[in-house]
Amino acid sequence: MTEQLVIDITREVLWTIIKTAAPLLIISLVVGLIISLFQTITSIQEQTLTFVPKVICVFIGLMIFGSWMLNNIITLINHLWTDFGAYVGK
Repeated sequence: MTEQLVIDITREVLWTIIKTAAPLLIISLVVGLIISLFQTITSIQEQTLTFVPKVICVFIGLMIFGSWMLNNIITLINHLWTDFGAYVGK
């Protein structure tokens, strides 16, 4: 197993993590920004006002993007297991 192979595997794994987590993180960011604007405009400073809508929206996003996220992870794992013999040198 060469250094370049380890770097390629690491790059592929990190890219899959970023690509898989991005939809939920973007949803959380957008909802948080909208709620922060609402809190600033109305001068309501309630902490639970930001938490509950974010959780609900992330759950909805998980229902929408969950199968796509799972397919990305399964594709990565299948790729790693398919080439396992090359990694151990056989």
